[in-house]
Amino acid sequence: MPAAARKTAAVIGAGPGLGMSIAHRFGREGYAVALVSRSDARHAGYVASLAAAGVEAAAFVADVRDRDRAATALDAIGERFGAIDVLYYGPGAADLDVAPAPITSITSADVREAMEVVYPAVDLVGRVLPGMVERGEGGLLFAGGLSSVMPMPALGSLAISSAALRNYSLTLNAALAGKGVYAGSLIIGGLVERGDIHTHVLSRPERFGDVGIRTLDPDLIAGTAWDLYTKRDRPEVTISAFE
Repeated sequence: MPAAARKTAAVIGAGPGLGMSIAHRFGREGYAVALVSRSDARHAGYVASLAAAGVEAAAFVADVRDRDRAATALDAIGERFGAIDVLYYGPGAADLDVAPAPITSITSADVREAMEVVYPAVDLVGRVLPGMVERGEGGLLFAGGLSSVMPMPALGSLAISSAALRNYSLTLNAALAGKGVYAGSLIIGGLVERGDIHTHVLSRPERFGDVGIRTLDPDLIAGTAWDLYTKRDRPEVTISAFE
């Protein structure tokens, strides 16, 4: 497909679970895919998987909490593919071995740390949104947790940052009405299969017990994300294994 006609989806927080499912779903629709994650350790496999499916893809290294590195990654994506048409934001936990303090024990420092995943979303949107508005088309998709809409005291400060990200997405959706640009929130409740958190939990049954049916298929979530973006009939969707 000519570069001028091809659209590009940037997957921020590319991992083996939902990130790659999003990449394959948009790739199947003809999008080129730019993958961004903290390490390049798995990038070759990711790109090969997409290439085998006929998807043009490239991978870039950046921790979104490093503002300069994240900006550099977006610049590199622009040089490689041109404009970003869809930005998916779903970075995972930095340290899976550190459990959050419950809401009754958190400090303001805990909240500031949790919010470090929200600030990059604002920075990244600030870099791609003006171009989307100018072109009159584009999309922003944010992946967040069920604690943004349901009290989950055990998640502590993570519930606060999750709610903040959701509110940011909803407010963007309202502000962009009529401009051709969509913002949508994926509220996810449950372990996403094939993801790093899912693998971590399965490897420690003595700590987490039997997860049973409390898991979600990332391909189904990615399909829902595509529907949310293309139909644009609602600002958010909840996908939960607890219903």
